[in-house]
Amino acid sequence: MMQHLALLHRAQKLHPHQVLFSIKEVFRTANWLIFSAREQITKHKKERQRFFSKLGYQLDLENPKSLNQKIVWKKIHDRNPLLTITADKYKVREYIRLALGNETANEILVPLLYVGRNPQKIPFENLPDAYIIKTNHASKTNIFIEPNNPANKKKIIDQINQWLTKPYGLFAHEWAYQNIPRLFIIEKFLQDADSASLKDYKFMMINGKCELIQVYSGRDNELMCCFYNAQWQYQNIQWKNKYGPPIEKPAALEKMIAIAEKLSAPFDFVRIDLYEINNRIYFGELTHYPASGRLEISPTNIDFLLGSKWNHKKKYWKDENTSLTIYKILRKNTPSTTKKLQLN
Repeated sequence: MMQHLALLHRAQKLHPHQVLFSIKEVFRTANWLIFSAREQITKHKKERQRFFSKLGYQLDLENPKSLNQKIVWKKIHDRNPLLTITADKYKVREYIRLALGNETANEILVPLLYVGRNPQKIPFENLPDAYIIKTNHASKTNIFIEPNNPANKKKIIDQINQWLTKPYGLFAHEWAYQNIPRLFIIEKFLQDADSASLKDYKFMMINGKCELIQVYSGRDNELMCCFYNAQWQYQNIQWKNKYGPPIEKPAALEKMIAIAEKLSAPFDFVRIDLYEINNRIYFGELTHYPASGRLEISPTNIDFLLGSKWNHKKKYWKDENTSLTIYKILRKNTPSTTKKLQLN
């Protein structure tokens, strides 16, 4: 709150857009404080209502048992500082390098074309015909540029400015996103040689072990999702009351799982998203709160079976865990990384 007031105090030195942003931040913070206090007093009544409405059973935060219940519990209680760094779509790149080494990181990181704070400084004339723009602090804030969908500079600038003024997950208890310094990044657009839609492999990692793999396909048409175990055996699990079609085993599955195991090591639970194109693996993101703890999978016993595999503790990251060590290294290295990329 004091940070926002300090910004207002310096308002005469700011651009009108920045002043408006600062004012909105103050009011948004005040609303969040009221919301948070109300949720505490009512034992997270709003979160419980959302949970029941989506999944059809009660949210138990005192003794969570299902996967979804434990994800919500994680949102409210887990304050592992490494969550924020790895939820940041820009800073997570340094985590990848530290966890996997530069050689593997260079193989799997999607080429970074630009990173900045001011979209008006985007060098559109120097960018390729296809790329993706995304903010680093949120989900579903992507702009896809392709030859058949060329860049509209004004719309892009306006959209990015709008996204950067809004926090993500603030009223959904998604703590990991709240302290991310907001930026936008531009990456190479990934596409199969035959121009087919990418398959998105999401590895559910519980206590460092792959317990389930979600595969999303058909993003260009109808989005479909199917499930496999680590041995690539099809699982009779529905997503939003639908079974997804069988998918051919990716050639690099074992390597993908090995990568997911290393990246998930400091966490009790995380979803690791990877792509495979022409037998090459690309990193997507680390997701700590899939579907904000309202993942629509059925039958419901699968939800509870996955939850039973998760041994959750409030401060697991302080007990013989590498989270704090990694966090301190990354926090120390962040300024040099930022300077090297010359943020605008």
